[in-house]
Amino acid sequence: MKALCWEGVNKLAMERVPDPQILNDQDAIVKVTLTTTCGSDLHLINGFIPTMQSGDVMGHEFMGEIVDVGPGVRRRKVGERVVVCSFIGCGRCWYCTHDLWSLCDNTNTNWELAREVLGFETGGVYGYSHAMGGFKGSHSEYIRVPFADYGTFPVPDGVGDMDALFASDAAPTGWMGAHLGGVKPGDVVAVWGAGGVGQMAARAAQILGAERVIVIDRLPDRLAMAERYMDTETIDYSTNDMQAELWERTGGRGPDVCIEAVGMEATDGPDGQYGYDRVKQQLRMQQDRPVAVREAINACRKGGSVFVLGVFGGMVDKFPLGALMNKGLTFAGAQQHGHRYIPMLLKRMASGELTTRHLATHEMPLDEAPRGYEMFKNKRDGCVRVAFRPHV
Repeated sequence: MKALCWEGVNKLAMERVPDPQILNDQDAIVKVTLTTTCGSDLHLINGFIPTMQSGDVMGHEFMGEIVDVGPGVRRRKVGERVVVCSFIGCGRCWYCTHDLWSLCDNTNTNWELAREVLGFETGGVYGYSHAMGGFKGSHSEYIRVPFADYGTFPVPDGVGDMDALFASDAAPTGWMGAHLGGVKPGDVVAVWGAGGVGQMAARAAQILGAERVIVIDRLPDRLAMAERYMDTETIDYSTNDMQAELWERTGGRGPDVCIEAVGMEATDGPDGQYGYDRVKQQLRMQQDRPVAVREAINACRKGGSVFVLGVFGGMVDKFPLGALMNKGLTFAGAQQHGHRYIPMLLKRMASGELTTRHLATHEMPLDEAPRGYEMFKNKRDGCVRVAFRPHV
């Protein structure tokens, strides 16, 4: 079958790879209907996630149709239209039974490598390096889905494929940030990043009762999308004093909840921090550029909450620990516990309360994926996400 493969830093290619097979009795084979780019894929492309190997199939956000199941699969059947969570959970370990699915103890078969890289092991992830399990990704015609009874979710009638696609990762990740960030009725919430995850965090905050939601970015088309589809306030940090603007809009206190949805390759920043981080990152003296995290901590009101959704992989410098501690902030972060949220999100999509299809600003056959990633990486033509169709 055809698949999009990582061939080295900034090198992607369409290749022929073996068709997936049932390896364990709880596996399913899914025919991929739609799969999409994600900002965290850029960390792989740019070489900031170690343990990638030439020929690795990329992609982790997808939906499709079950075409085969192992003898141990009980809840799913051939022919079902499903969305698949990007993280793989066994459903039985302590972490899965406590709804901490991305921390699953049993799905990362490369746990020793994960400990060497991260100091601990996460759950397995599709198409996201050998330290995360070495699983084949979703930018392919078919994919093996382990623990299918837990990781696949039937798409309700009336929910289109393009909406369901983003229930795989962007929507549950954004919802988790608002939920675990502690958004309450009446809160003012600020979200750094107007990409897919940032927009979903903003919508989740609204549904959870936030009185005002402010989305921060520098790209006019993304800010306009947040205003149009999420009905949020926005700040263009490239033309405004973002901190002063937030204080002005919150009566001098700052937002109650700050959600970072940018990650390790943040651009720009005040006081030369971006340049400092960029140099240290290029010299491999630090792995991440935490500009948006610093801003969120500094902007948040005293006693407020900061939640990190953007992907980070290592140590950072100039972390404002003094501000975090002395302001009495609650600080947290996580990879998405999608199994916890996806069924609820699909119901909200079916009712019309949540829409995500607008995130797919571009759609193309999988054969054109290298071009799609070039467009996505460089944010050309207003690109927020590219959705690929493997069977077109």
